Amino acid sequence: MTAMVERAIVGSLAPIGRTLEAVSRHAGQLWLLLSRVALATARGRIALRDVMVQLHAIGVESVPLVCVTAVLSGVVTSQQGGYQFTGSVPLYVLGSVVTASIVLELGPVMTAVVLIGRVGARITAELGTMKVSEQIDALHALGRDPVAVLAGPRMLAGVIAMPLLVGLADCVGIYAGMLAARVSVGLGTDSFFYGARVFWHSWDLLYSITKGVVFGFLIPFISVHMGLETRGGAEGVGRSTTSAVVLMILSVLLMDATFPPLFLE
Repeated sequence: MTAMVERAIVGSLAPIGRTLEAVSRHAGQLWLLLSRVALATARGRIALRDVMVQLHAIGVESVPLVCVTAVLSGVVTSQQGGYQFTGSVPLYVLGSVVTASIVLELGPVMTAVVLIGRVGARITAELGTMKVSEQIDALHALGRDPVAVLAGPRMLAGVIAMPLLVGLADCVGIYAGMLAARVSVGLGTDSFFYGARVFWHSWDLLYSITKGVVFGFLIPFISVHMGLETRGGAEGVGRSTTSAVVLMILSVLLMDATFPPLFLE
């Protein structure tokens, strides 16, 4: 009887132990990756050419999709706000609602979601394929550091490109919301921007760009880590990519939830 109870207890605790072990292992590997990237950057071992290539892949090639997402975010916010304000609330307040929603929340978060699907998944699959096909081992054999060649340029490019994309998304979203407000509720340009200025805080734009910096670090950081830790052939690449996308989304949403109490109170 005692043996059965012990086995039941061990069986119930085993999944918890495996989960804690996996979390601890990933935390240690993430810290090691960050340390190695920081060291390679400080020593100047990351080639500027590689960073520029990744800036084009992460930033320039993402511009069309980011703009489309920003336009839709601005239009939807403006239309829903106009529907709610068709009453005693002055219509110029719609300018503030659209501007604040885009700058503080939708611009950074929707841009991050776009980059997770377009860039994060690609980086994980790319590095995962290199890992399982032993191309990374070949870099080691040639005396080249995979962190300096593969991880560093992608992480630096993400930190640089993401705030610029967020700024672009903010501008496009606000102007799309302004045009939608004119069409849907007849709010003029002057009234829209008057409402935006009345409730505008100088900190708001910096808050939005800071979110972009944090998200731009998290997305390539997690995707590079999951790619380098890929095991198990083509099936393992698929598992790593799926896990990376889920982890990136959760990390972005978690960081987004921590920003208001840290910076807006």
